[in-house]
Amino acid sequence: PPSSPLSLSLSSPKSSLPISSTPQSPSSPLKSPLSICVPKKQLLFGTDVAPVKRKRPGRIEIPTSMAVQLGFAAETPRGEEEVQVEEEGYSVYCKRGRRGKMEDRYSAAVDLNGDPKQAFFGVYDGHGDSKAAEFVAKNLDKKVMEEVSKTGEDAIDDAIRDAYLITDMDFLKEDVGGGTCCVTAMIHKGDLFVSNAGDCRAVLSRNGVAEALTNDHHPSREDERDRIEALGGYVDCCHGVWRIQGSLAVSRAIGDKHLKQWVIAEPETKMLKIKPECEFLILASDGLWNKVTNQEAVDLVRPFCVGLDKPKPFSACKKLAELSSWRGSFDDISVMVVQLQHFLF
Repeated sequence: PPSSPLSLSLSSPKSSLPISSTPQSPSSPLKSPLSICVPKKQLLFGTDVAPVKRKRPGRIEIPTSMAVQLGFAAETPRGEEEVQVEEEGYSVYCKRGRRGKMEDRYSAAVDLNGDPKQAFFGVYDGHGDSKAAEFVAKNLDKKVMEEVSKTGEDAIDDAIRDAYLITDMDFLKEDVGGGTCCVTAMIHKGDLFVSNAGDCRAVLSRNGVAEALTNDHHPSREDERDRIEALGGYVDCCHGVWRIQGSLAVSRAIGDKHLKQWVIAEPETKMLKIKPECEFLILASDGLWNKVTNQEAVDLVRPFCVGLDKPKPFSACKKLAELSSWRGSFDDISVMVVQLQHFLF
């Protein structure tokens, strides 16, 4: 096709743009050579009006009240939350992930019934909302002590089981959504009772060797899958993650009312005697364990807790969380280190 007047005039430096020979009246504005020679539609590629770009308005920050209790009993804002606790015998570090507001919670009760060698610790990983984790953090330890007083000291594992189930029923009565995974440790007269429902995990350091005291409750576990399918549910894999009814990636938890037929709150409990070789216990949410192995965690914590005049377990908790975050964890990360020698009976 023939070239446009603009392309002809620009192709030769010596040529000049043609100017209209029609004289302009004083009242009419003078037209530029470009406006005369180049059609408007060629300048705008077939459109007469250029699109208007609108700038997105700035994000509005709505202030919220900060949490005032170390156990996350109060509602926490969506900011860069961190919980830092260092007490006699245990330390805690919690860090909000990059997916939304903090949903992890923890609980710590020492000197139970006036006994300095009796304590209860827990880490709770909420999903769907933080309400379940908050509820359990406030109530589970009290329920355990109530059930122990009923069953007696010879059936503490049964008391813990009953306390989990009662706490689950009490939360379901609240008629709110969401659920929470749990890992707890009760210390009583030199005995350690570790329980879990979900994928929070407890790892013991025995002379520097990592020993997992819990088994994660995932739908991919053969016994859990068989139990779910026997109850009429199904388990499938979506993007590499096994889920119940195509939804939840854990098979045991407190809460989850819409899946309660298959997601049970019954914990698995393991008891052992605290001996001199039992150095420390790590309780943590899956935000840690998805990126850090059991032995890696023990290897990192041990130099901060063993063979020192002044152990620094809190520094170890923080280092573990930072390692998981550095390796790409997007989840909330909660780490608790319990110095077991402090409770040696």
